[in-house]
Amino acid sequence: MSTAVDRYREILRRTKDWDAYLKKESRLPGPRGNLELAHAAALEGTKQVFSRYAALDPDDAPENTPLVFLAFCGVLGLGRLLAEGDPSQEKVLQRLASDPRWRIREAVATGLQIRGDKSWRELHCLARAWLRGGPLEQRASVAAVAEPRLLVPEAAAVSALRLMGQATRGLVKGSEREPRRVLRQALGYAWSAVVAAAPKQGKAAMEGWFASENEDVRWVMRENVGKARLKRLDPKWGALWEKRLRPAGRTQGSRAKC
Repeated sequence: MSTAVDRYREILRRTKDWDAYLKKESRLPGPRGNLELAHAAALEGTKQVFSRYAALDPDDAPENTPLVFLAFCGVLGLGRLLAEGDPSQEKVLQRLASDPRWRIREAVATGLQIRGDKSWRELHCLARAWLRGGPLEQRASVAAVAEPRLLVPEAAAVSALRLMGQATRGLVKGSEREPRRVLRQALGYAWSAVVAAAPKQGKAAMEGWFASENEDVRWVMRENVGKARLKRLDPKWGALWEKRLRPAGRTQGSRAKC
């Protein structure tokens, strides 16, 4: 049974003017771009096309426009090239991880996951290197690794736990407010995804951070223990720590905002 991605791939093979078609079908401006089409383009495009699209900067392709969709497709395609053995794309993707446009940052993380589909070990090796960079590079590593399909086998999840710890230490040391906020948001869901894949080791790793007095870290931990997947995993544990991590004076049901 063909999927939407398969159908778009067939269309793209017959399409001469990719720019016009991708922009028309991008669903932008809007809350969600056409991800199925973007994945199809990443599978069907060439290095020349990807490089041209990925080179569109914020002035050429502003956020939430059809033009940024071209850039998104290009970045995703560079991730495919990296996964297929073109190491030159890593530096390009690492630079784009700090792009001011959130869709481009997301394309970088999703592109890295294509490498993870080939080998989770290679993805984690790259992620460890990027975690030595700035908060937005760290965010790309976190978002790429914390994908449920890439947390199998359990060895992948255990390795990911170490990466989460390294990124959380980076959050404590961070100084730039906005990049740190972006990293904090990613960690605010990533821990729960990884812990759900390796519950015993994961809960122990999180508990090691519960005593932190850093408010960003406490926010991250509080957000994660409140996620449905951890509540399903161990309802009593989740409820206990969600209550203990709640800021003084905050009532039940009230949530921290980011």
